[in-house]
Amino acid sequence: MTTPILEMRRIDKHFGAVHALRGVDLHLMRGEILGLVGDNSAGKSTLMKVLTGAYQRDGGEVLVDGKPTHFRSPQDSRDLGMEMIYQDFALCGNMDVGQNIFLGRWPRHFGIFVDRPKMYSEAQAVLQRLKVDVNSVFQKVESLSGGRQQSVAIARAISFNPRVVIFDEPTANLSVMATERLLETMSELKKLGVAQVIISHRLTDIFAVGDRVMVLKRGQAVGDRYIHATSEREVLELIVSGTAETNLTAEQALQQAA
Repeated sequence: MTTPILEMRRIDKHFGAVHALRGVDLHLMRGEILGLVGDNSAGKSTLMKVLTGAYQRDGGEVLVDGKPTHFRSPQDSRDLGMEMIYQDFALCGNMDVGQNIFLGRWPRHFGIFVDRPKMYSEAQAVLQRLKVDVNSVFQKVESLSGGRQQSVAIARAISFNPRVVIFDEPTANLSVMATERLLETMSELKKLGVAQVIISHRLTDIFAVGDRVMVLKRGQAVGDRYIHATSEREVLELIVSGTAETNLTAEQALQQAA
C-alpha cells in the first residue's frame, strides 16, 4: 500500500478540563481531497491546528511520508509542506495582490532592495498556474470581492509549494459563482498532486469535489467514508447521532459497496 503523505494517530488534546480531541486518527494520500465535517465544537479546527503547529498535541503522533514528526510552530509545519487557509484569509487589504502573495518574503536585489519585477512576475505565474480570475497583480486586495480575496490567499499558500492545503469553511461567505470558482480551483490543485482537507458544514461542496469524508463528534472520529460509497443522508446521521446503520471505515464501506 502507498504510504500516506500524512497520518495523525491517536491524537489527544485538552483545554483544561475539556477533552477536545480523543484518540483521533486521520490519513491523507497525495492528491486526495478529504472533507472534515461535524457539528460545532466537534474538534475539526482543533485537529487541523494541531497539524499546523498552532496547537501542541497532548498525545498521539503525526507522520509525514511515514516519518514521525513534531510541529512546534506553524513554521515547522510549513517547512514540511502544510498550509492552512483561514476564514479571514489573513491578507493585508491596503497592499496589492503581488505584495500579499509574497508578504514577508519579498524577493530582493543584493539582499536589500525588493525586486518588484520578479515579485509581480512570479505572482502572475502563480495565479495563472491556478487558473484564478484576478484582474491585476497591482490591484489593492481591499478592492477585491470575497471570492477573489480567497483566490489570493490560495495563491499565497501555493507559492510555498505545499503538499497539503487545509481550507477552513472556505465557502461560508461566498456567492454561488465564487463557490463554483473555488471548487474549480480545488480540482486544479488536485491535478497538481496537492492533498487537501476541507473543513465545512456544506456537504454539497464536499460531495462535489471530495474523495473521502470524515466525521468528528465531541472530539472523536465517528465515521470515515469514500464519497462514492456513501450519501449525504448517511453523513448527516453520523453528524447528528454519531452512528449510522453501520459505523464502517472508508475501506470497509468501499468493500461493502463493491
